Amino acid sequence: MTIIHLIRHGAHDLVSRRLCGRAGGVGIGEAGRRQAQAVSRTLPRPDRVLTSPLQRARETAAVIAAAHDRPLEEEAALNEIDFGDWTGQDFAQLDPLAEWRRWNAERDQARPPNGESMLEVQGRLARWLETLAKADAGTVAAVSHADVVKSVVALALGLSLRNHDRFEVAPGSVTTVSATPDALTLLRLNEVPHG
Repeated sequence: MTIIHLIRHGAHDLVSRRLCGRAGGVGIGEAGRRQAQAVSRTLPRPDRVLTSPLQRARETAAVIAAAHDRPLEEEAALNEIDFGDWTGQDFAQLDPLAEWRRWNAERDQARPPNGESMLEVQGRLARWLETLAKADAGTVAAVSHADVVKSVVALALGLSLRNHDRFEVAPGSVTTVSATPDALTLLRLNEVPHG
């Protein structure tokens, strides 16, 4: 059995204002550093520490890797959704758009313009989880992004991606799943360490 602690990166200064997506140069702020430190203190020692390629995830994961004396490994499957033309736009610009409203209502079908659907994200994560399960990878700390973690939760629970907004994945939170070649099980959701 493989245990995967899915960690949403720490908060950054644009977290509620802008759809950063895969835009470069977005690092965690002071609150995000405190969140990463809290996770590193409360997380059981992982065998591996993996991260999305994006700066905010790498900075969060680096704190965890250093605290547990583990090398940091980049994992493309953990990357944020590719939001295409919406990348870097303020939410105030997106809110009036019919395409944006459809995206938020129909995540099982909608796609950002020139971007990636959440169903495609879920597919890449399903393949990654299957690989980890077959390798019996032990305990993995995997730093990623809110919608990426939500896609794994939906996969584990058999939920439609339309239900993405029925649960929270907060900055600096830990969601834990177990993976075997036969099953993916949600163990804990959105635990926010206070360490």
